[in-house]
Amino acid sequence: MKNRQPRILVANDDGIQAFGLHVLAEHLAEIGEVTVVAPDREQSASSHSLTLRNPLRIDEIAPRRFAVDGTPTDCVNLGVNVVLRDTPPDLVISGINPGGNLGDDVTYSGTVAAAFEGTLLGIPSLAVSLVIDREHHFETAGRVARQVAERILAHGMPPDTLFNVNVPDLPSGELAGFRVTVQGKRGYSDAVVENTDPRGRKYYWIGGDIVDGEPRPDSDMQAVREGFVSLTPLHLDLTNYRVMDEVKGWPWTP
Repeated sequence: MKNRQPRILVANDDGIQAFGLHVLAEHLAEIGEVTVVAPDREQSASSHSLTLRNPLRIDEIAPRRFAVDGTPTDCVNLGVNVVLRDTPPDLVISGINPGGNLGDDVTYSGTVAAAFEGTLLGIPSLAVSLVIDREHHFETAGRVARQVAERILAHGMPPDTLFNVNVPDLPSGELAGFRVTVQGKRGYSDAVVENTDPRGRKYYWIGGDIVDGEPRPDSDMQAVREGFVSLTPLHLDLTNYRVMDEVKGWPWTP
């Protein structure tokens, strides 16, 4: 990257008009050349879905800002392989998500999935989320994203690894610092709510109240509770090596 600015591809799952996306792009523009490729509408909880059965369209709505009628994963894939095909990005950053992506959320999150896609394509990547409380300090999350980006550009990334960054909803001066964390455990109670529409037909609403699992002092959730920015290294290899020997001992027959 000598004699040139780093190229940064920015994506999200909340859509091209999302406020968090604008804040992120503004902060990153201070350290690099930013290209935004984001969904043309909200795609929250889309996980790592890739559109294979429908054509995708890219609409340049402003200089270096592109809307895609697809998922966050589609956006990063098209951003790398089409929009920036001749000038590959040095970094992929997804966010700023208005809400935490903590614990088991990473399996559903379109924000994290965009960073996964960047990592799969061999580009250092991170996802940034603001753990919304009452005041919505997106500027804090933007400053954090810039700082983490600067560290990655200076030091590189471990192979097959992305960073999942969760920022407490606090003014920058009130952050306790940074903490490298493990992925915590949390789920949702009453995950499916059943109701009836005016015509008597049942419908279902997926969601519920957050239920934390067994607390761990080194978890992402605990770090945010204590006012720390949580930085969790996630690995593309999902193999559970701890149980391999046990499973090999089961009575397998051809």
